[in-house]
Amino acid sequence: MFKTIKSEVFIGKSLIKSNDFDNRAFSFKLEETDSSIKGVLTAKRDIKMHSLEITTEKEFADDDLFFKNGYQSWSTTREVDKDFTFKGLIPLAYTLGGFPKYCAGIMSDYGFGDFYNKKGCFHSYTYTYFRKKGEPNITLYGSKTERKGFTLFIADMQNGAFTIKKDIEGLILKAGEEYEVFDIAIINDEYEAAFDKYFFDFVGVKEPKIKHLAGYTSWYNYFSKISEDICLRDLEGMDAKAKDCTNIFQIDDGYQTATGDWLSTDPKKFPNGMKYIADKIHEKGYLAGIWLAPFCAQLTSQVAKDHPEWMIKSEKTGRKVLAHLGWGGSYALDIYNDGARNYIKHFFDVILNDWGYDMVKLDFLFTQCYFPRGGRTRGEIMCDGIDLLREACGDKLILGCGVPLGACMGIFDACRIGCDANKVFVGDIVNKMGINNEIPSTQNSMINSIFRRHLDGRAFCNDPDVLFLRDNNLKFTEEQKLVLGKINAVCGNVLFVSDNMGDYNDKTVEYVKNFFEDKKYEVKNAEFINDTDVEIIFTEEGVEKTLIVNLYTGEGNIFDVV
Repeated sequence: MFKTIKSEVFIGKSLIKSNDFDNRAFSFKLEETDSSIKGVLTAKRDIKMHSLEITTEKEFADDDLFFKNGYQSWSTTREVDKDFTFKGLIPLAYTLGGFPKYCAGIMSDYGFGDFYNKKGCFHSYTYTYFRKKGEPNITLYGSKTERKGFTLFIADMQNGAFTIKKDIEGLILKAGEEYEVFDIAIINDEYEAAFDKYFFDFVGVKEPKIKHLAGYTSWYNYFSKISEDICLRDLEGMDAKAKDCTNIFQIDDGYQTATGDWLSTDPKKFPNGMKYIADKIHEKGYLAGIWLAPFCAQLTSQVAKDHPEWMIKSEKTGRKVLAHLGWGGSYALDIYNDGARNYIKHFFDVILNDWGYDMVKLDFLFTQCYFPRGGRTRGEIMCDGIDLLREACGDKLILGCGVPLGACMGIFDACRIGCDANKVFVGDIVNKMGINNEIPSTQNSMINSIFRRHLDGRAFCNDPDVLFLRDNNLKFTEEQKLVLGKINAVCGNVLFVSDNMGDYNDKTVEYVKNFFEDKKYEVKNAEFINDTDVEIIFTEEGVEKTLIVNLYTGEGNIFDVV
């Protein structure tokens, strides 16, 4: 039973801290059963919430595992035990503080949560579970919705405590107003059965309308240096070598003159425009996909210059806030501004209906909700943003990316479940610096694919990010290529390469067909067996296989199971 409460509330400008369920700011009613936790707050006066959490004692043994679900798509997600320490930002960011820390941590919750660098102390967003090492049964705790605010489950495995916290910073309530803080299911069952009950019975999502996508995306070879010639050449290559196992061709970042100016196509790169590319993709019989960061507006973009009133502003200073460092820095469009909303709807209408794209990959969505505003929590803002995107896209396919997952479950058709893979398998200098947990990393990408595999076919169709099979512009051994490819295929159903498949030899064509084929995989168990190695026991078309691999070197038995 959760017997302890801790809250921080503003009454006027005074911050009131309390450990009472009934205090001068509010009363809190908590109802618990073996299968649910519900908590409702009633304001006694006009208040502005800052935080609220409930805690119970819970003992943890050496073989207990806690599932840590990261803040957004790219945030590292895995099972951890009481001896593990989850690192946060690069130490220099904590030393400098202020704006440098904000910049280093802008992609996640480092600026509003102190949960990192503590041995045995972890937090998980939206849902979590406990299990014993090697055991199939779990105890799952999951929030029904994040529309009231993000839900955090915090395990202090060293000190024997389990906390449930609601991120309600900025929430404004009037005297007498009720607010449902917690609506949480507790499910004890076998791993797969527990997630079926959570997503389908409790959250109420429907199975995604797409089951399997495989094909090409331009980003992980050329990045923003794409062109009409490159895209059409690679389209021909895919069609020649992998037509029978691919169904989508997606254009990524680099076609637009500036991020935010989505209908302004770079005339040098794409002289015939983006409708022409979509038509060429359709002529080959593939779905046409295109990338956008719909909430972002590059500092130098025309939309940022012409409409500064559309951008999110600080409630403290009234100035536009820096939402992301990409593209030389960008602002974020405020979804509660009518002009910004209409602008977003307009460019989607053109891209989807005039240009004719079938799928949009929507990236950097976390930029919308970093700052609570207007009396709304981060979770409420993010959910409102997701609703706007679905409204604007109608029934066209949406592939989400860089988004808090609890806000888009059952709404997006597909979603990235990990960070970008790095084209250097062992990591580059940025990885070695350890700036944050969201930067491109092949290791973290694979870890997320393994431990978020349960989302596939339930919350949405899993996109584990690309696999690499080319020989150029890449630092992977053959073994490392196959490890990434197999993990992606087993744990996801949106499978991409950025290679010119026209360059593939016969052996590589067989590999891509092996990974891209729509096969039936079932994972029986997956866990770390030491600090570096994972063991994945799975069936492939009914045949049981066991993959044991060092995620940091790629060494293992991949050649036996591929």
